[in-house]
Amino acid sequence: MKQKVLYLPVADISPNPMQPRRFFEPTSLAELSESIKQYGILQPLNVRKAGKYYELIAGERRLRAARLAGLSMVPCLLNDVDPELSSLIAMVENLQRKDLDYIDEAEGIARLIKAYGLSQEEAARKLGKAQSSVANKLRLLKLAPELLYVLRENGLSERHARALLRLDTNEERIAVLRSIIDDKLTVAKTEALVEDYIALGREPEEPPPREEPAALNFSHVADAIRKRKVVVKDVRIFLNTIAKCYDTMKAAGIGAEYGKNETESEILLTIKIPK
Repeated sequence: MKQKVLYLPVADISPNPMQPRRFFEPTSLAELSESIKQYGILQPLNVRKAGKYYELIAGERRLRAARLAGLSMVPCLLNDVDPELSSLIAMVENLQRKDLDYIDEAEGIARLIKAYGLSQEEAARKLGKAQSSVANKLRLLKLAPELLYVLRENGLSERHARALLRLDTNEERIAVLRSIIDDKLTVAKTEALVEDYIALGREPEEPPPREEPAALNFSHVADAIRKRKVVVKDVRIFLNTIAKCYDTMKAAGIGAEYGKNETESEILLTIKIPK
């Protein structure tokens, strides 16, 4: 039986609180708004009754664009579904359209699980995905929110994000992410950089005492490399190690000054430490 299209006031429709998509690209939204001004909304929104008003199931991007276009009424299909099914429909529709980026997808799955007390297996089954796929998506949320924001803003891929997960500390992840952005690293180069960080991050069997940070003794790094036969592919690993030592001195109240001058053939580092 074909559903009847209803024209409902935009003001009477509220967003789906479980809408998985959180990021709406402004330029794309403005383009859709212009299209709606010319041709109207070609595909009705999906809504459900919620008291005296209506709650959106699917079509928030169209609803936002309609508001930008100044429409007061929009075409809708009324669906008799409960909140859980409404949330699942919203997620599945976005997944089928490939409208979600990997961060929105991970956060959307996490909200579904929390809101309805689902296990990962149950969520995977309801979404038509493999349980391992759901687990891998959720692991991305172990990255700090600020890192996820920077990944999205710079258009970096899910594989870039997964590479960062291999690092133990937020500081290491920030340092690598900075290199990814500054040097426009591919996924392969990012993974190689992470490998170098992991190799250099292992302590030698008998680490030297750290009472004198001003001494800047990097012999333990060289020892670690020799003992493990590490092949370092990027000199930036050493630069970041030196920068970390400088940060340690500053945190300890040592008024050191750090400078870097880079040319095509060499990098000159200077660290001034007051006596």
